[in-house]
Amino acid sequence: MSDHAERRPSEGPMRIALLGCTGSIGTQTLEVIEAQPERYSVVGLAARGGRIATLNEQIRRFSPLVVTIEDPTGRETVEFPSDRVLTGAEGLLALATLPEADLVVIATSGHAAIRPTLAALEAGKEIALANKETIVCAGELVTATARANGITIRPIDSEHSALWQALQGSPGHSAVRRLIITGSGGPFRTLGAEELARVSPQRALQHPTWPSMGGKITIDSATLMNKGLEVIEARWLFDLPFDQIDVIIHPQSTVHSLVEYVDGSVMAQLGPPDMRLPIAYALAYPERPALSFPRLDLTQSRDLTFEPPDDGRFPCLRLSYQAGRAGGLLPTVLSAADDEAVAAFLRGDLDFTGIARIIAATLDGYDGTSTVNLEAIEEADRWARDYARTMIVGGSR
Repeated sequence: MSDHAERRPSEGPMRIALLGCTGSIGTQTLEVIEAQPERYSVVGLAARGGRIATLNEQIRRFSPLVVTIEDPTGRETVEFPSDRVLTGAEGLLALATLPEADLVVIATSGHAAIRPTLAALEAGKEIALANKETIVCAGELVTATARANGITIRPIDSEHSALWQALQGSPGHSAVRRLIITGSGGPFRTLGAEELARVSPQRALQHPTWPSMGGKITIDSATLMNKGLEVIEARWLFDLPFDQIDVIIHPQSTVHSLVEYVDGSVMAQLGPPDMRLPIAYALAYPERPALSFPRLDLTQSRDLTFEPPDDGRFPCLRLSYQAGRAGGLLPTVLSAADDEAVAAFLRGDLDFTGIARIIAATLDGYDGTSTVNLEAIEEADRWARDYARTMIVGGSR
């Protein structure tokens, strides 16, 4: 762990660069920061996509030193001195390595976060990570770079934050029997296979317990792909084999994950379904500052139920274990194919059960290198997207 993790408010606010500031995790991160102005300051904001109005409002509220946007043609619409507005991939790298930043929050989506994450770690920055693709595709590279620089990756996903918290004080890997990742099961947990094939994108976007997530992760929740990706992430974040990582369905989304120890004890982390809580823990680690966000009322949690996942109706979970165990570039192929299949489903070009079929076909079709480096990851990503699109256009419904 580097010295940044021991920073206290008496030493001045922790200076944060936020990549993905206009997305769901980014905006909630800024809520946490705004609730504790004595503890945090924002030195950099990076926005992807076209939410310039949201970015401009954030600039007014937080007065960053530097701003980055994805599209260079949008520079004139940013209400900020033009010499401090960076653009594109180079802008993300610059923000991730900003000398004034103590902590870099990676909340941007997609594979574009991999290079900035590695650059931040190489620059000795503390990392709070909410981007799945970074660990799914480049977990071997990212965790090795973190270890080499003495940095603890602070997970923001509620499930990995729960595992991280439940592992605090553990004497080591030999004491852990298994990690147990919980999932709500999504909106179609009880539907039969025939009805699953008929669900609409609008229906799939109605998550039962996490309504503020983005569209892609909401569909991944419905297919259980998000649980599969989280299994691959947990393998790298906590350095345990896949045989010691399980998934269970917990519809109430109150228990966010559990650790079972070899003596039979099970440690669980509970809380309301509010992403600001794992964000706050990641920012303040190892401290727990007082917060005024909604709290869990156990007297209102009348039923906490658990059941095994059905990977017959939801094969994306099985495909994720398959790709994770095979290793190499297959997790990248899995992630990229899922991106394309979900996008096709949301456009109406693919039925819900077709998402898993496209992913399975793309995994089966890959016969490229197994060497994991940035160039190979990018090439596998391109190949998988092209292959999946061809399958979708070819009518694999």
